[in-house]
Parts: sequence; C-alpha cells; structure tokens
Amino acid sequence: MDTKEIILDPAHIDLSLAEEAGTVLRRGGLVAFPTETVYGLGANALDGQAVRNIFIAKGRPSDNPLIVHVADATDVAPLVKEVPPAARRVMEQFWPGPISIIMKKSDKIGEAVSAGLDTVALRMPSHPVARAVIRAAGVPVAAPSANTSGKPSPTAAKHVRDDMYGKIDLIIDGGRCGVGVESTVLDLSGDTPAILRPGGVTAQMLRPVIGPVISPRAAVSDKDTPKCPGMKYKHYAPDAEVVVLEYTGALDHARLAALVARAHEEGKRAGVLSCEDTGNLYDADTFFYGGAASPEYAANLFYALRAFDEAGVDIVYCPMRLGDDMSVAVRNRLYKAAAGNVIPFDKGTDER
Repeated sequence: MDTKEIILDPAHIDLSLAEEAGTVLRRGGLVAFPTETVYGLGANALDGQAVRNIFIAKGRPSDNPLIVHVADATDVAPLVKEVPPAARRVMEQFWPGPISIIMKKSDKIGEAVSAGLDTVALRMPSHPVARAVIRAAGVPVAAPSANTSGKPSPTAAKHVRDDMYGKIDLIIDGGRCGVGVESTVLDLSGDTPAILRPGGVTAQMLRPVIGPVISPRAAVSDKDTPKCPGMKYKHYAPDAEVVVLEYTGALDHARLAALVARAHEEGKRAGVLSCEDTGNLYDADTFFYGGAASPEYAANLFYALRAFDEAGVDIVYCPMRLGDDMSVAVRNRLYKAAAGNVIPFDKGTDER
C-alpha cells in the first residue's frame, strides 16, 4: 500500500487537507493523525471492515476494544444508550481533553469496536487537527494509538512512519503531541465511577465533579475481555529490555554505574532513563525526560523509549523513587513497559 503523508499546522488548519483526510476516513481508509495525547490510527467507527483493518495494521488482538473519537459533544448521544448525569458533568468540565468515558453503547457501535462488550469508550480530543479531521469525516472515528501493538505509543509523526508506513492510507504530521501519554479512561457504565487507565485527568481532578472514584486492578486475566485498552496485553515496550529500579531517598549512582558496566561486559548497549539531569555520569545512552513537576515529563516518556530503540540500546534502566510526586500515568506506563521487570534498588538489596 502507498502511504501518503501531509503536514497540517495546528495553528493554521488547511481545511482542504482536513477534508482530504475526512474523505479517506468516510470511504473506509486508515488515517494516522495527532491528538493532544499521542498519534491515533483512525477509521470510520461505523464501518466494520475499516475497524477490522486497524487491528490488521497494528497486529492488535481483536478482544482489545477501541476508543471512539468525536468532534463535538453533541455527537455522543446516538452512540450510547444514555448519557449518565456524571458523564455530562465530566464532558462539561474536561472535554475537549485527554479523558475517555465508558458508557453503555447503542446499536450503532459494532462488535469490532467494542470487542463484543456492551460498552464503548468515547473521547473528544482537544487537538485542533484531530477535531478538524473528525469533523470533516462526518463520522465517529475509532482510533487506538498509531503504533505496532505493544510498542511505545507514537508522539511524533516519525514514530508513526516507522511502524505504519505501507500499512495505512494517510499520515498527518501535526508536530509533537503535548500530553504524551494516552487519555484517562473513566468507566461510568456501572454504579461507581472507576479509572481503568490513568492519564492526563486524575482522580483528584475528577472527585470534585463526580464524587468518589475508584481505581480497580490494572490488568485482567487471559480469559477476560478488557474494558479498555492497556489492561490485558504487554504495552508501551521498546525493543530494548526495560528494568525499573525502585528506591527511596537518594539514588545510588555508583551502583547504577556498576549495572551499566555489567551490561557492557555482557556485550549489551545500556541506556538510562531518568527524571534527574545526571549529565554524563554513566557510560550509557542517557535520556533526561524532565523533572517530575515539569510539563515535559510525561510528554517525553514514549519519545525517550523510541529514541533508545533508534540508538540500538539493548537494556534501559529506569530509576524510580518511591513516594515521588511522579505522575500516576507515567508510573503506570513504565511498569507496563518493564512487564514486571522491577528491582528493589535501596542500599542493602540484591543487585541484578
């Protein structure tokens, strides 16, 4: 398949290019486009074959439901059985923005989107390119992240190109994504609001709007169908092995340097992903992705993981201080990228 690429400036939307992308979507094609969270791989949510083509392009398991994106809040009602009062309050407060709301779906939403569940997750992105393209399409757009399933989510068009070129119809380059991790997924289909995936909208932000919010188990068993993306399968993982180093107090830089040296002895190229600017302290590829309170912190996470792959790194060490004001979403993504590869790193604990 020939994949076309276009550039859409978020500050000056070329409506003719947005209409071109919308036409591709209406006709059943696949379009990668920027959102404020990550790049999405969109298809007409009402076209079953188009939706199935998303799973083929990504190599995504068919029991992993998709999030449906809309351009306006008025587009929601036809897609669900009802809009609960709590959902209306969340939409009024946080839409457009990085939060997806799970509600009982209407018959318009097919099984390919919902993975056979009776619910659907809906989101209205705030990125001007995303909204222009969805509005031009005139249909709701099902869109997971525009990457090979299991790999770090794309926060720049070049990431999409690396994974999707030749598999989809169109890539829209709208620059780097501002949030950098996927949307919060809030389940409002039951009696108690529950966050199924942490993101840019936190439980602390939601409680004044809808009251108590619970965070259930982060994963489901192999026999279950997940209610939202990111709950069942390995996610966000680069080609390199990821190791999370949990510690309290000050990071033992000498011990980390010893781990890097050991990796070199084993013939591995090592990387260090840190929220401390350590400069050239380690003999390793080091990516400083911003202090825990900086806006770049989450935005740089997936970008950094992809940068390590581009550099040919074999193993990435990620120091994580317990008790830090680390974004819940960033912590969630790092643990999933490590797939349980977590080492206690306080002094006196065993080394890898």
